Amino acid sequence: MNRRAPERFEFCLLTTKGAIHFESYRSWAPHGVDRFFNLLGAGYYDDTRIHRAVADRWAQFGIHGDPEVSEVWQDRTIPDDPPGVGNERGTLAFAFAVPDGRTTQVFINLRDNRQNLDAEPFVPIARIIGGLSAIDEIFTGYGETAGGGIRGGNQTPILEGGNEFLDENFPLLDQILAAVIIAKD
Repeated sequence: MNRRAPERFEFCLLTTKGAIHFESYRSWAPHGVDRFFNLLGAGYYDDTRIHRAVADRWAQFGIHGDPEVSEVWQDRTIPDDPPGVGNERGTLAFAFAVPDGRTTQVFINLRDNRQNLDAEPFVPIARIIGGLSAIDEIFTGYGETAGGGIRGGNQTPILEGGNEFLDENFPLLDQILAAVIIAKD
């Protein structure tokens, strides 16, 4: 599952708030784009929860709903990509806890976060080209309490319990119903 991504491709996140269309350029972040492209092709992000949504900051997802699948990916890291495109509103980037530690979790910038995130290797891998209004509708009422970020170290219940844990304890979380590649150059 290490296929090289096309130089440009489009994908769609079908969410409980509507469809969000993205375009991705491999030149922005080759390691990140390759990983994301392969995860999309494998259906990894289908039926996942947007477990960390902080109003006017970001919306994070990428912990698989099945704990056994999440466990397989926890240690499959990729190297950091050099900085490039900034973390502007509507861009998608990998989350990470340590250098060269990106795995599967990504976030959508709900605002321009360049000032806070560009100094670290939060390198965008895609940007929204349609459905931007859907990200403004994502439920943010739980903030950090549904597991928080990777660095916070509070994701163990999600990793061990998957969608079952999130649905029981945080029933208002929005979902990625399906994530599909829709065009490749």
